[in-house]
Amino acid sequence: MSIMDKLKKNSKIKTTEVLADSKFFTEKDMTPTDVPMINVALSGSVDGGLAPGLTVLAGPSKHFKTSFALLMAGAYLKAHPDAVMLFYDSEFGSPQSYFEQFGIDTSRILHTPIANVEELKFDMISQLEEIDREDKVIIVIDSIGNLASKKELEDALSEKSVADMSRAKALKGLFRMATPYLTMKNIPLLAINHTYKEIGLFPKDVVGGGTGIYYSADNIWILGRQQDKKGTEIQGYHFVINVEKSRYVKEKSKIPITVSWEGGVQKYSGLLDVALAGGYVVKPSNGWYQNPLYDSKVRYDETLNKDFWTPIFDYTDFKEFLKKQYSIGYQSLVSMDDIVEDADG
Repeated sequence: MSIMDKLKKNSKIKTTEVLADSKFFTEKDMTPTDVPMINVALSGSVDGGLAPGLTVLAGPSKHFKTSFALLMAGAYLKAHPDAVMLFYDSEFGSPQSYFEQFGIDTSRILHTPIANVEELKFDMISQLEEIDREDKVIIVIDSIGNLASKKELEDALSEKSVADMSRAKALKGLFRMATPYLTMKNIPLLAINHTYKEIGLFPKDVVGGGTGIYYSADNIWILGRQQDKKGTEIQGYHFVINVEKSRYVKEKSKIPITVSWEGGVQKYSGLLDVALAGGYVVKPSNGWYQNPLYDSKVRYDETLNKDFWTPIFDYTDFKEFLKKQYSIGYQSLVSMDDIVEDADG
């Protein structure tokens, strides 16, 4: 018997395995969404997507954080017809029709209202303990940013106005306990959070909830936005996904996404900004765009469709350009600032 076999046999943990054969690395699901640049933000590739682990979507109010979460959750449910969503709700701002907009069957959602961090911790850890790796489950928390601690509620009922120091500690404990379950049981968790401005000469957005979220998260996005106007009328928003932390994508990457009032998240948005910076699309004159493979020019709205992008993906190395631009392990080919400006959150 080799030393490796002896150590494996003597381990008290039944899932112990040689690293090269470990299912925690070799059998990690990645679920693509319908939006190429969301896949890039999650994995560094248009062919990648949502992986198991904790993904935090942070930003100020009205930054479509729930929309992005449901877009990813909807893709997971579509990819796994037997999957179920475990939805922890502290804000109650998402009616059934909102889920249906993303093609989510509400009969596949277990809705669990929560009033404080401790309720979330006790219920979620209990659920994770009972889930098997073969079970297809995605968890969404909406949101941890507005969730009180049990002590804060008790102080309010007792009419005490003391500062609550327990919330960050409780959240840190929650994600510290949840992280191993998410990996070992192949479960994606999407947590919606708030940001606040750091005090200082050059204040920046900081994710709320303490350091525990930073330590545990596989992905942290901080969302910024700019108004999308036609004349004086606001049609929607240009969002920027600022990658604060990622296992796959270079930190501080900026990924543009457009959301309109009428159509929601624009499927092919963001690609144009990167393609222009890389020379895969040119702008022969103001308001016109051209694929260098063809002579015809089109307006911006015509770049938001499959016909425009299919030949670029099929006959150029644009996919490889995106991978090198955003994936860890490659040298970026153009400056992030050449792709998108900072959005005013």
